[in-house]
Amino acid sequence: MKYVLMFVETKEYAKELEAMAPDERDRAYQRVMQWFDDHRDKIRSGSKLQAAESATTVRFGGGVPMTTDGPFIEGKEVISGFSEIEVADLDEALRMVKTWPACPIVEIRPVQQL
Repeated sequence: MKYVLMFVETKEYAKELEAMAPDERDRAYQRVMQWFDDHRDKIRSGSKLQAAESATTVRFGGGVPMTTDGPFIEGKEVISGFSEIEVADLDEALRMVKTWPACPIVEIRPVQQL
């Protein structure tokens, strides 16, 4: 099954990145590059998305990732990037996303099958 992961950056996260020393920010970016490298066998390119109601969102913070149905992205949050993945099912996509090392929200949306 194909899903698109939309990486959502908050104002708070952007401020945290901006406040980092250059070497600390480089290490943060390296963790992101390592995540992409670790999952390169599942990462594909873009396609048309299904409706927003089909989304599942994983929010980080407070110790445990929280999963909710729907996009529920607030106006102060912005999608800063996306990747299409191909995995067996939503459970595998969730396992993959729960290891994401950067911005605090990742929306998972199934790709429209034509």
